[in-house]
This record gives sequence, structure tokens and C-alpha cells, in this order.
Amino acid sequence: MSTDCPILVWMLSLNREYTREEYNACHKVVDDCVQHIKIPYDPPNADSFRQVMTHMLPLLMMRHRRIPRAKWRDCITPNGKHWIEQTPDDMPPEKFLHSMIGYHLAYETSLCGMAMTQGVQRKVVNIGLGIKHVATEPRGVGVKAYTESMAHKLTPTELTLLAPELGDEVALRRLCTILALKQAYIHAIGQPPGFDWARLEFDVPGETARGDGHPLQGWEFRIFRASLGVARNLAPAGAPERRDVLVEEQYQCVCAFFRGTKESTFVWHETAKDLESWVQFINIDQMVKVIPKLTA
Repeated sequence: MSTDCPILVWMLSLNREYTREEYNACHKVVDDCVQHIKIPYDPPNADSFRQVMTHMLPLLMMRHRRIPRAKWRDCITPNGKHWIEQTPDDMPPEKFLHSMIGYHLAYETSLCGMAMTQGVQRKVVNIGLGIKHVATEPRGVGVKAYTESMAHKLTPTELTLLAPELGDEVALRRLCTILALKQAYIHAIGQPPGFDWARLEFDVPGETARGDGHPLQGWEFRIFRASLGVARNLAPAGAPERRDVLVEEQYQCVCAFFRGTKESTFVWHETAKDLESWVQFINIDQMVKVIPKLTA
């Protein structure tokens, strides 16, 4: 893999339910420090909490780089791609040129993520993250019915890769991988929500990608999994006591980045050791603990 524009990914596990106090503290940080986003105050809304936590990730990343909040600003391209520009101060012009940090945020169910890279602005903005919970929707629906509900996002070739004879587990994993690949690519090129996913075709076993029938050239697709243990309250609504049970959730994740090479590459990261050099996992407790430092 290229050493130009190294990629780092932060994954935040929403591994338990949150308190109103935690929501308030996190919402205030985003309200004070993330000027380009306004998240309506809605403590009971789990999706609001996901948004708040996801938008805290760039603050955490810059804190880890020991760059004070006053020393950087969030910038955005006309098609909605974000990058962070640091204050030049005593930085030589050449170093400043290569100090831009492009990033993309995504979340689904219990997993929030940020993919980022550093280099010149025109390169670093071409990054996207796709996260797909490996589960059928709505819960309890069979894999075949779920695949049919997603058929409008797939090509005929992709549907043949999801043949029922493969078994539910393989078919669901492949479907989620294809959807995460498409999501990551669409995010990387800055397309709006209404983009027709069927214009893209990913042959996962063959490791090829096409857009409008033409090969997608120059892309790096990093494909990896995330397994989370999430505490879920299974007590009936209105029950006086909680009944927390640890539930395992699987996610298929993809980071897409345009490197401008002749071919597109698919890089599979199958083990924890494969990920440790470029993917960092944290949870709610760790994020809440650093709140006082994020505004400094």
C-alpha cells in the first residue's frame, strides 16, 4: 500500500445506553466546537446521540495530535467534502501544503466511524467510509426477502453473487460488503443521497468495480469487519428493573480512497492484527472521559 496519504480510521462503539448527563455534555461540546453542524437537542433520540458522538471524532483526533481547537478550522468543498486546515504559524509553506486532513464520518446502529488521511487538499478529500450492520432489516426478516428489498441498489451480476445456494450467512455477508463498498465510494466522491446505487457494480469475489459500465480506476478499497459487544436492555417496556444482556453485533466496513493508480485495489483486513496499525477502536466511556480536553 502507498505511504502517500496514510489512512487512519477511528471506530466508536456505542456499547451501552447513554445517560441524559452524558448526552448533555457531548451535545454541548459539539455545539461549542463544531460550527458547521447544528444537531437539534433531543436527549431521548438515539439517532441524535449517534450524530453527536460521530461529530466528536474529529475533535478527538485533533486532540490526539495535540493541536488546540483554536489552531485549526473545518473546511468544506462545494460538494460537501470536509477537510481540516491547521493554522500555518511557523510551518514552512511546503509542510503547510501537505498538512491538510481530509475526513469522512459515518454511523450505523451501534457503530460510529471516521476515516481520515493527510496530504494536499485536492487528494485528501477523496475519502469515504461505509458501515453496514450485518443483519436483516426489519429484524427477523429472512435473508432472501432482505436481499430482494435491496435489489434496486444492485446489478444483475451482483444478484448472482448472492445466490441462495451459498447459504444465508455467506449471502448476507456478501450483500453487506457490496452495500458498504458502494456507500464508501459514493461518500468518497461526494454524491448526494439520491444517487442511484445500481450505477455501480462490485464483483466482490473477482475484486473488480465498475461505474456506469466502465472500470473504476485508481481506487483503494480497504475492507474490514468490526465485532462489538453491546449491552441491551431486554426488560419489557415499563418494567421497574433493567435486564441488560450483552449482544454481539457484526459490521462490514469499507474505507474508499482515490490514489490515482492505474488499477483499483481491494485490500482485505481479516484479523485484529491487520487492523491495529490503522484502525483505533474506542467506546462511550473513553469518549466521555476526554470531554474536558476536547475544547482546549
